Amino acid sequence: MSDLKNKIVFITGASSGIGKACAESFAKAGSKLLLAARRIDKLTAFAEELRTKYNVEVKAFRLDVRNYDEVKSTIENLEDEWKDIDILVNNAGLSRGLDKIYEGTPKNWDEMINTNIKGLLYVTRTVLPGMVERNSGHVINIGSLAGHEVYPGGNVYASTKFAVNGLTKSFRLDVIGKNIKVSTVDPGLVETEFSIVRYSGDEEKAKNTYKGMTPLVAEDVAEAVLFCASRPEHVNINEIIMTPVAQASIANVHRNE
Repeated sequence: MSDLKNKIVFITGASSGIGKACAESFAKAGSKLLLAARRIDKLTAFAEELRTKYNVEVKAFRLDVRNYDEVKSTIENLEDEWKDIDILVNNAGLSRGLDKIYEGTPKNWDEMINTNIKGLLYVTRTVLPGMVERNSGHVINIGSLAGHEVYPGGNVYASTKFAVNGLTKSFRLDVIGKNIKVSTVDPGLVETEFSIVRYSGDEEKAKNTYKGMTPLVAEDVAEAVLFCASRPEHVNINEIIMTPVAQASIANVHRNE
């Protein structure tokens, strides 16, 4: 296993869900954490909790991954001791609605495309050159089972995750010979704030997504991310697709009534 102690790990969307669980997993491993999210109050409190609990260095900052100038400026202006990012976890992402394409809302489409695709590109474009220069690094993208299969109403969201799948493969080709790992972790149903965001705060609808079955939780996905990050230097985990036992495909879920 690769030792993650004192490795600098940059996680986007770290204030909740999978990003937050990943931060805790890396903190347990003794990594130094760069945590970014839009909800800075929530993130700041979480960062302090990690410092106290695990005695690790944590730098938390507000970042909107959809804004390239903000991403570039923030990362380029990091203090020298934080610049050499070892592991990038591109976690920031969301879904809005389950409308048919002919009933969809362009504002929702833009938010998904700008966050899930452009945001991932902006952050990677800014962090990856340093990894190339140092001939070392690891990019871990949080994809989705929806990046492999589509489902009713998932049109634009699934398309963004198909893009993440394609970009991950392309990144790997682009950095071959640079000693940089590129992985994707693609979960099925995970119970986080994801469905609450999808349904614009309707918690009842969100709960129904997981009714009658046991979904994955954020910590399950974080374990897979940590597994990718902790392999020996010569090993790259290209892709992990993970689902709850009750989920056989994107739309085939066994539910106990």
